[in-house]
Amino acid sequence: MRKESLRKNAVVLTVLVLVGAAVFINWKFSPTAETANGAVSGEESGRKLLGQSTLVSGEGDSSADPAGEDAVYTGTDYFASARLTRQQARDSAIELLQKAADEEGAAEEAATEASEGIQALAAYTLAEAQIENLVTAKGYADCVAFMGAESISVVVSTRDGAALTSADVAKITDITMTETGYPASAIKIMAAN
Repeated sequence: MRKESLRKNAVVLTVLVLVGAAVFINWKFSPTAETANGAVSGEESGRKLLGQSTLVSGEGDSSADPAGEDAVYTGTDYFASARLTRQQARDSAIELLQKAADEEGAAEEAATEASEGIQALAAYTLAEAQIENLVTAKGYADCVAFMGAESISVVVSTRDGAALTSADVAKITDITMTETGYPASAIKIMAAN
């Protein structure tokens, strides 16, 4: 019985680590806003643009995408893509936690831990949404937050594309501290430019 409880705990912990890794990988490998603004093209940056293809003859085929999906997910699109990826990762984690809790013969302790994990993910989702709404209400173009058990990252885009000032960072840090209770040292704020 004790062995099964440890196995369930390992499953819950593994799922939480995978969700955190998915969010980090999405953030780390997302294109920058410079590409969306045309400052750097896909060829110049060494990145392939979504929808961009190369013909066998070696010529680029921009007409192969009549729906106009050859834009890079940056700027406003980056934020929508990041939110979608974050939500998909959370949904997968919640599904796995729910399966672990609902598994026939699951120990009560494992079911309780799975339920607590689901509640934690739901609390993260609510806090992230609140932070995003409050930051955009302060006049920023867009914002996305990635909350973990011990830290939070907030990516912000200014309306004029300018860099974040120390006053901007202070405002965003204050909002984040108020909504999460995390100390300033656990908050990372980045500009999406």
